[in-house]
Amino acid sequence: MYPAVSRPRAVLFDFFGTLTRAVRRGPDHARIARSLGVDVDEYFAVLDRTFYQRACGRLGPPASALRHVVRELGADPSEAAIADAVAARVGVVRRDTVLRPEAVRVLTELRQRGLRTAVVSDCWYELPAFLPDLPVAPLLEAYVYSLDVGHCKPHPAMYLQACIRLRVDPDECLYVGDGGSRELVGAQDVGMWAVRLAAPDLVDHLVFNGSADWTGPAVPTLTDVIALLDRSPVLV
Repeated sequence: MYPAVSRPRAVLFDFFGTLTRAVRRGPDHARIARSLGVDVDEYFAVLDRTFYQRACGRLGPPASALRHVVRELGADPSEAAIADAVAARVGVVRRDTVLRPEAVRVLTELRQRGLRTAVVSDCWYELPAFLPDLPVAPLLEAYVYSLDVGHCKPHPAMYLQACIRLRVDPDECLYVGDGGSRELVGAQDVGMWAVRLAAPDLVDHLVFNGSADWTGPAVPTLTDVIALLDRSPVLV
């Protein structure tokens, strides 16, 4: 039995692992590490450890943040090498990003039903650079990025900023995410109804601070979000 909530006017989606398939670092990330003169595995470890600092802007602009990362590993590449790596990461992260095959169809259906839609994502500078070129972009009315907000999920500001941009109240929102960054609890805490996307491919998804202990509602595919809305009288 799904929890009763007010009639939704908006559906908010996490991006990586929710609107996309599971994300894994492709081979081009290793090439960037080598171009900066650092060990690949150590580079990945520092990227992971500094994700939230980078994603909310605490390490400064991209070039400064990337230099911080490599200096932790004892490297001091040239300004040109840093600039090239910063530019390269946009394309590299884009190549890691594969939309779920049902993403466009589901967003289209939601919009046709009159529901407002937004993406709420913890991310560094790459996603804002390439998301506008993806086929889901015209179907999203708002983009809330941690880098712009200055906080990462589950901070309330991430969810409330989406509400402001969509002109809805939190209890009028359905939040859908894979559970990274404790996002589902954060959505609940501001008064939203949260649903976990528990797709099989997410077993080895690159995720930080996941919600393995989530006991709330879950769906196996994005299409099931539509089915959930259809079978719950409170939500249609």
